Amino acid sequence: MMRRLSLLVLVAALTLATTAARAATEVRMVGDALVYGNYFAKQNFTGWSGPSWNNNVPTWTGAGQQTEDRFQIWERFRVRADFVANEAVKFRLGTRVLDTWGHGTLTAANPTVSISVYQAYLQFKLPGSDVEVTAGLQDLSLPANEFFCDSVVFGGDRAAGLVVRAPLINDTLGISAGYARLIDTNKTYDTTTTQVSDELDLYFLALPVTGQGFTTTPWAAVSVAGRDAAYFTNYSYANTTFAENLLSAGTLLSPTKWKNSQNPYFWAGDTFQITALDPIKFYGDVVYGAGAVNDRKKSKREGWFVDLGAEYTGFTMVTPQAFGWWSTGEDSSTRNGSERLPILESSWGPGNSFLFDTTQDLYMNSNMGMSIVGNWGLGASLDKISFVEKLTHRLTFMYVHGNNSSKAIRNLNTLLGSNPYFQMGHDLTSDEHVMSVNFDNKYQIYESLALLLETGWAHGEFQKSVWGRRLVNASRDGDSLKVAFGLKYRF
Repeated sequence: MMRRLSLLVLVAALTLATTAARAATEVRMVGDALVYGNYFAKQNFTGWSGPSWNNNVPTWTGAGQQTEDRFQIWERFRVRADFVANEAVKFRLGTRVLDTWGHGTLTAANPTVSISVYQAYLQFKLPGSDVEVTAGLQDLSLPANEFFCDSVVFGGDRAAGLVVRAPLINDTLGISAGYARLIDTNKTYDTTTTQVSDELDLYFLALPVTGQGFTTTPWAAVSVAGRDAAYFTNYSYANTTFAENLLSAGTLLSPTKWKNSQNPYFWAGDTFQITALDPIKFYGDVVYGAGAVNDRKKSKREGWFVDLGAEYTGFTMVTPQAFGWWSTGEDSSTRNGSERLPILESSWGPGNSFLFDTTQDLYMNSNMGMSIVGNWGLGASLDKISFVEKLTHRLTFMYVHGNNSSKAIRNLNTLLGSNPYFQMGHDLTSDEHVMSVNFDNKYQIYESLALLLETGWAHGEFQKSVWGRRLVNASRDGDSLKVAFGLKYRF
């Protein structure tokens, strides 16, 4: 009897405590919903599937094994809830449902639950200070400017990590430091009693500076990469894995993989914005990165990336923009390592160009997924075009030219056959180029509801001696075309 009474008292106390906690906690909810149809012809310039890794051994499937399904209807719902104890402490939980009509959650018959958590973090300020700490699954980026969407090295994606931000000199100088675990392949236990290095970790430091008419953020980052992490099966961006974006081509050649159990990668860069000549504004980034420099010579990877953009914001009906970039490319040998900038999870791209995985509102199956390193390019945009109330447009032209040696890519393809490390249309040789135009439109039906139309066209010129007659002939039989049309609701 006493045990039952004690249990009842305990349950009542817990109920009262939970009720009190709820009363003291404010819940703020926001979210968005997308419903759209997407027609995309020749997303890989061929109309066929691209090459893909099968496992972390690795083995792979070559390009051109499947025919694309050009029309899909996508639906995505996201809800983000902030549980706010006070202005200094909150917890964010973000959930998402994403699928195509006729499959998975949104199928007409036998639906399955497919809800994922894409944000889950605690955020608080240290008592009596403006030092902010964010811990958990969060959106994380290395410094970048919005003109080019996000960071070329790591930007615009989720990561489980710890970030500390603090002002050093009010309105002038701050500091941001953090750590993120990007891959932990075996989780709690390795597969045998022999411990292996199966993690990929990232550490970074940034010093944002604000002055009269300019902002600049010098930054540095270090990644500790384990030899046995699943680089070939963990996706990075634009349907590529960490293997293509972080490793050198030489790691695929015998002896495969690294000699060292762990290899450090490091980056240093600066991102800046100049507004002193407003309404003319300038934007830019400079990045150098290198990794596996103390491993076998063929495993090293290092390179540079530079971009520069300008816009004129003095017109009321249009904002003209111009931009360009340059990055180092592969030389003629795969035996001396890679000369391209190593990257983690990039989200870089100006003008909302559908060549790159960037700011597309109708984002699933939205872009060509071209590499942002190993090439140079020029482009221009007419942004924020508006002649009718609530209706806006953006028109972008882009030219991309490769910086990679034909010999290096041809030699790897000769040894391995069609492989995911170098892909036609994704990686360009110094004798190849791609041109594109995208025209994007938004009509704001209500303040929270928009009607969207995104279109794109791309044409590429590729070498048969590098990629083979079959793939190149398919790319010349018509150009790439994208038309996406749908609704976006935000609340």
